[in-house]
Amino acid sequence: MNFSINPYVAQMRPSKTLAISSRARELQREGKPVIALSAGEPDFPTPRIVSEAGMMAIQDGHTTYTDVAGLLALRQGIADKLARENGVEYSPDEILCCNGAKQAVAQGILAICGPGDDVLIPAPYWVSYPDMTLLSGATPRFIQTTAQQDYRTSAEEIERHLTERTRILVLCSPSNPTGSVYSRPELEAIAEVVSRHDFLFVLSDEIYERIVFGVDHVCFASLPGMREKTITINGFSKAFAMTGWRLGYMAAPRRVIDAAKKIQSQTTSGPSNISQHAGLKALVLDSESIDVMVSEFRRRRDFVHSELLKIEGIVCPKPDGAFYLFPNVSAFYGTITPDGMPVTDSESLCLYLLEKCFVALVPGSAFGDDNGLRISYAASMDDLTEATRRITKGLAALQRAAQ
Repeated sequence: MNFSINPYVAQMRPSKTLAISSRARELQREGKPVIALSAGEPDFPTPRIVSEAGMMAIQDGHTTYTDVAGLLALRQGIADKLARENGVEYSPDEILCCNGAKQAVAQGILAICGPGDDVLIPAPYWVSYPDMTLLSGATPRFIQTTAQQDYRTSAEEIERHLTERTRILVLCSPSNPTGSVYSRPELEAIAEVVSRHDFLFVLSDEIYERIVFGVDHVCFASLPGMREKTITINGFSKAFAMTGWRLGYMAAPRRVIDAAKKIQSQTTSGPSNISQHAGLKALVLDSESIDVMVSEFRRRRDFVHSELLKIEGIVCPKPDGAFYLFPNVSAFYGTITPDGMPVTDSESLCLYLLEKCFVALVPGSAFGDDNGLRISYAASMDDLTEATRRITKGLAALQRAAQ
């Protein structure tokens, strides 16, 4: 049968994070002792009280459709949360509950952008931003950052890259994949640039806002003049370990929400009624379970980071948030594996570490920076200890083979 695929879809790439995770599971099924440090989800259970709220929702018959935008009570709860914790006021009509924050990001881009528009994305970036942009017909443009910059761009760099075609600037703080967190002065300087461009929106991905270590998270929309120019993305998956519940949200000016709601009404409709009732409980959860998780993530970060810095050739800033490290491993390119295979880039290095050392990581090329790779430390200390031992040994073997 002769047919063609939508050219916007044809430009998209499959997610390398999902591809690596799939290959790791294949090896595990074959009996290989793979340690997967590739997935972007907490290894903690959903808090019991939240899970019980979901089960109670089933028992109480909350198994029907809800409004496309989500339960009014949940949207009001999110509005209360944004006012209380982030210092920015929204009405429930300016909030859209989605099937995960990922859907919220996609719909935010689709609502604003089309052919001829640009989306400006600092790199390293979360894998889906460019492909969501391509799906809209717009063009992703990138600002490259480095480990020496702690993977943060600047207001000056943003200003230099902006054109009249730029409709959205994507910010992700804390960052996936680097864990970097923008400070208030840095964000205020960026906001000053944004304020001078009437055509520009900021899509602020704040899904990791609660997972920070000794620094403050700043909600971009709370900065002076930014509420009407910001699409705030957040959700329940990271802070409340609710990845499988698929519940996220966006907060934005009413016109943007109405456009995104229209997209959602014709694709998925509203998120799960059951998940929304669990989300209601999560919003009023005391911070103890989150604090315990964040404290453990901080301990793991400190351990893995210190082990990486012992490896000659690795450069890795110490991140202030999320649960990832993004070491620059380009010093190992141009080496040879013990089996005689060349290591030329992040993908070949990750393939070697997976197939021969049984550690699953994600190549930096998936995030727009081929010099690095992403390590998720959302794993047990036992696994992290063994994984860093294997990585150290595997990289040492490359160094000996290249001599």
